Amino acid sequence: MSELDEGKLIEAARRVRELSVAPFSNFKVGAAVETEDGKIYTGCNIESASYGLTVCAERVAIWKALSEGERRFKGLAVVTGTEQLTPPCGTCRQIIWEFCRDTTVVLANLNGDSQTVRMSELLPRAFDARFLKEATREK
Repeated sequence: MSELDEGKLIEAARRVRELSVAPFSNFKVGAAVETEDGKIYTGCNIESASYGLTVCAERVAIWKALSEGERRFKGLAVVTGTEQLTPPCGTCRQIIWEFCRDTTVVLANLNGDSQTVRMSELLPRAFDARFLKEATREK
């Protein structure tokens, strides 16, 4: 497995961020997820007038990769236009954990600032399928 190319991942997320559909919040987010074999899948946030139907960039990128048969990931980048580096929301943290496990997450902004963290830092004591398997053993 090759090393995560953070610069390449940030640039892919930065480019796709411009495709965001954010007419209500104007909060544009781009995400890029890299598979273990080096393929990059991107996603941007897409807002709906029915706010609950809005989808975050991180989930779009991961679902695109999953829909193409990918199952093994080595990292994810999230780019926003804010001064402060913006981590994934709680829902995205759950999806990242379930499908990418304790992966590398790169937070970046348009100013060139970035920070690399592990998913376990963003979602300590994560819930996943292990707990469901235990429940099925209960009688």
